[in-house]
Amino acid sequence: MKIVLFGASGMIGAPILQELSARGHEVKAVVRDTSKLAVLPGVTPVQADIFNADCVAAAVSGADLVVSAYGPGPENAHILVDAIQSLMKGIAAAGVRRLIAVGGAGSLEVAPGLQLVDAPGFPEAWRAIALAHTEALDVLKASSLDWTSVSPAAMIQPGERTGAFRLGKDQLLTDANGDSKISTADFAIAIADEVENRAHVRERFTVSY
Repeated sequence: MKIVLFGASGMIGAPILQELSARGHEVKAVVRDTSKLAVLPGVTPVQADIFNADCVAAAVSGADLVVSAYGPGPENAHILVDAIQSLMKGIAAAGVRRLIAVGGAGSLEVAPGLQLVDAPGFPEAWRAIALAHTEALDVLKASSLDWTSVSPAAMIQPGERTGAFRLGKDQLLTDANGDSKISTADFAIAIADEVENRAHVRERFTVSY
C-alpha cells in the first residue's frame, strides 16, 4: 500500500515506520528533519509541516491512507488539536479517505463513566497532553473521514517485539498485576495490522499486554 506516515522519527513513529517497511509497504516518512530517519526499504523521506494544510495535501496526494504518530510532547500539549485539524483538512483536500491516528490512554475508561485522566493518582505532568488527546479524539469522531484512533496502554516505551498483546475498545486494559503497558514495537504491529485489515474504521481501539 501507499502510506504517508507523519511523525516518522519519533519514539512511536520510528517503530511504525520500521514495521510498515518490513511488510513491504511504500511509505512516505514525513518529518521536520529527514536526517533523523533510518534508511529502510520502500521508505521515502519527506519534509513537510503538519500545521500547513496545503503542505499536508501535497505530501499525501495519491496515498491509500495516512498514519499520524505526531506527538508534541506534554510541554506543548496545546498544539496537538491544531495539528490534527490541519492534518485532516489537508487529507480531505487531497481526496484521501483513511486516517489512522495515534491517540492517548487518558480517555480510556477505568470504571463506568470514569476516564483514566480523571482517576485518582493520574500524574499531573501528563494531564494536559491527555486532555489534548481526548479533544483530538472528539475532533476525529466529528469527521467524515474513515478515521481510526489507536490508544496505547497507560505506559508505552521501547521494548521487545513479541507479537503477543491484547486489543480492546474504550476501556483501559491491565494485566494480572494491574499494570497497563505496551512496547513501541508491539504497538507498531497493531498499527500495521490495522493498516492492512481495516478492522476498526470510525472507532477507537487500544493495545496492551
